Amino acid sequence: MTIKNLKKKDISLEISKKLGFSVLYSSKIVEDLIDVLKMQIIDGNLYLKNLGSFILKEKKERIGRNPKTKENFIIKKRKVIIFKSSKNLIKLINI
Repeated sequence: MTIKNLKKKDISLEISKKLGFSVLYSSKIVEDLIDVLKMQIIDGNLYLKNLGSFILKEKKERIGRNPKTKENFIIKKRKVIIFKSSKNLIKLINI
């Protein structure tokens, strides 16, 4: 399965092929999994063994600049998600 932009539908089809579930049931599994991951990240950091960590980080308000017009504006404070891959995943990629 080598797809550049992976979609939920692609994951559902792959689960359906490998496990013999219907595509509708596989889609439900993928949706539920993504919902669980979202909720875990919202509650705090999420660590998936042998894959990596999703870290919720809060960025402060700051001044930004439009490079084209040189006009300054305020970038509001916000939360961002950072993914840090595990050492096992990095080893797997670098084989």
